[in-house]
Amino acid sequence: MLNLIEKLQSAARNHARYVRTRDEIARMPLDVALDLGIFPGDAHRIAHEAVYGRA
Repeated sequence: MLNLIEKLQSAARNHARYVRTRDEIARMPLDVALDLGIFPGDAHRIAHEAVYGRA
């Protein structure tokens, strides 16, 4: 039972990291994002790869 709870806690932490990362990328000023080679429309993909790794 403890293992299940640990997995759920880990999944919740990862999801929170994903949402926070996605939102930060999406809110980034366009000129800064483009200087970094990031398109804000790719925030979902970039955040997913950062938190969960490549699919």
